[in-house]
Amino acid sequence: MQTRYARVMHLLLPLLASVVFVCGMLVVKKLTSAGVSSHTILFVANLCSGLLFSSLWVLGGTFQGWTMLWQPASIAALFMMGLTFTFLAIQRGDVSVATPIFGVKVLIVALMLTWVSGENLPMRVWYGAVLATFGIGLIQWTGRSHPQHIVLTIFLAVSAATCYATFDVLTQRWAPSWGAGRFLPLVFWFVGGLSLGLAPWVQWSRIRERRILKLLIPVGILIAIQAICITGAVAIFGDAARVNVVYALRGLWGVALAWAAARIWGGAEAELGRGDMLTRLTGALLLTTAVILVILVRTPLN
Repeated sequence: MQTRYARVMHLLLPLLASVVFVCGMLVVKKLTSAGVSSHTILFVANLCSGLLFSSLWVLGGTFQGWTMLWQPASIAALFMMGLTFTFLAIQRGDVSVATPIFGVKVLIVALMLTWVSGENLPMRVWYGAVLATFGIGLIQWTGRSHPQHIVLTIFLAVSAATCYATFDVLTQRWAPSWGAGRFLPLVFWFVGGLSLGLAPWVQWSRIRERRILKLLIPVGILIAIQAICITGAVAIFGDAARVNVVYALRGLWGVALAWAAARIWGGAEAELGRGDMLTRLTGALLLTTAVILVILVRTPLN
C-alpha cells in the first residue's frame, strides 16, 4: 500500500501546477487588459523562472559536455514558443476558452510517446480524440458572437499545447542523463538568456508603475512555480503521460475561476449567460474525460 501511494505522490505536483497556472493566467489577462504587452509579461516571467530554477542545482547531476548544450537550448526555445502562444491566446481570447484547449496537450503527449515507442494506437486514443473534438466544438460554439476571436484563440492554444507537449517528451528523454539538477537550471538559464532579446519591446515605463509591478512580480512567480512543478515531475519521475492527465484539470479550474474572477473584476466571461458558461464547462469536462481515457489505457493507475 505504501509503495502504491509512493507511485502517485509525485502527481500532487501537476495538481498544484494546474491551480497555480490558472491563477497566473487570470492575472495575465488582467495585465493585458490594462495595456501591458505580452512581451513585457514574457520578459519578467522568464527572468523569474531563470532565478527560481537555479535553486534546483542542489539536486545534482552530470554535465554532459559543451557539445550537448543543444539539448537544453532547444528545450528552452520550445518553452519560449509555448509561453508566447499561451500569452497570445489569453490576450486575444477568454481564459475559459483558452485554458480547456490547453488540455489537448496530454493527447499530443500520448501520441508522441506512442510514436516514439513504435506502438500501435489503441482505439481508446481515437475515442479520446473524438471526445476532445466535441469538447473544443462546444467551447467554440459559446463564442458565436465573435467566431474569428474564438478560432484564433483555439489555434494559439493548440500551438502552445504542441510546443509544451514536445517540451515534456524531450525532457523525459534527455533529462535522465543530465540529472534534473543540471538539466532544468540550464534550460531556464537559456530561457532567461533568450528573453533578453525581448528588451527593446519591453514597456519599461509600465514596469515602473507600482500597480503594474504588483501584478507582474506575482505573475512571474506563479508561472515559475507551475513550470517547476511540471518540468520537475517529468524530469525526475519520467511520467509525462500521467503528469499531464492531472495537469489537464486546469481546464476545469480555468472555466470556474475565470467566471468567478470576471464577476469580481469584470471581463468577457461576465457577459456570458449561465447557459453559455455551462456549455463551456461541459466542453472542458469532455476534454478532461478524453485525456484521461487516452492515458489510462496506456498507463493504468494501479
